[in-house]
Amino acid sequence: MLPGMDGLTIVKKLRSENIQTPILVLTAKGLIQDKVDGLNTGADDFLTKPFSFEELLARIRAIVRRPQKILTTTLEIDTLSLDPVAYTVTRTGKNIPCSRKEFALLEYLMRNAGKILSKDQIISHVWDFEADILLNTVEATIRNLRNKIDRPFPKQKPLIQTVRGFGYKI
Repeated sequence: MLPGMDGLTIVKKLRSENIQTPILVLTAKGLIQDKVDGLNTGADDFLTKPFSFEELLARIRAIVRRPQKILTTTLEIDTLSLDPVAYTVTRTGKNIPCSRKEFALLEYLMRNAGKILSKDQIISHVWDFEADILLNTVEATIRNLRNKIDRPFPKQKPLIQTVRGFGYKI
């Protein structure tokens, strides 16, 4: 119900051009069929007016926490490979078993290769929004990952780096 255009047409056009920017539809249309149409067209969430500002912020935070795009391709850095579909991690062809949080943290590091990620960024992307996670939990999970992907391969360069005072990067 935008002036001179239809919002769902815009959503459909963006998705047809493979633009994966998250879309939250804010509308006065509150029928179930309106919501179904909006979500089926490609919107990530749908919020009807009137709404509280707190709910809007919560929905935005939820969308931002979601992966930008589910990739079917394997992530590779040096000799480390991570398959986000099969949930497997290998280094030099050797399978590395990981817990869910280790896998999620490693995937987040690999998707942001070269970037320094603070502990707060890691917590907000790897753990549930409402979880009460201590910074030590991030350190412990990083240590576990190093014990699995760096230390058993002494001939390979270590991949997870600590940037003192800032965070971690791969």
